[in-house]
Amino acid sequence: MRRPARGQGPALRPFGRSLPMQLMRAREAVMQRFRPHLRDHGVTEQQWRIIRALVEVERLEIGELGARCCMLPASLSRILPRLEADGLIARRTHGEDHRRIVVSLAAKGRRLFETLAPRSEEIYAEIERAIGPERLAEVYRALDQVIERLAVDREGAREETR
Repeated sequence: MRRPARGQGPALRPFGRSLPMQLMRAREAVMQRFRPHLRDHGVTEQQWRIIRALVEVERLEIGELGARCCMLPASLSRILPRLEADGLIARRTHGEDHRRIVVSLAAKGRRLFETLAPRSEEIYAEIERAIGPERLAEVYRALDQVIERLAVDREGAREETR
């Protein structure tokens, strides 16, 4: 298949200014500060997201856990058995519906969280110093607004197609 000659075809913003790429670059800039700490404790980013999500609740159904962690079911089905085998989480069937699985943080998982949390907070403080507390608050507000607005638009579009 032949590509359109330069200057032909749809006009798009430069690749480096596309919102998905900017968000990925920002995520990478943040995560490069956390990765060595996680790696030192043998924890992957995905495993840490699961532990972080579970530390705030008693238990979560797998679907809700995936949504909170922004993980696809296939990824969870690969990661959860390892966390369970390592004694960091517990999985069991839901008390009322045995087709549903709930996940909770095991005592060993909570201890791992308590080990990693202080340095994680130090890293957050370093990020805040690097960009400033006001700018960090602006970033959080802007991201919250983007998420909220685009989620509303997506829900509205679903309603329109029904």
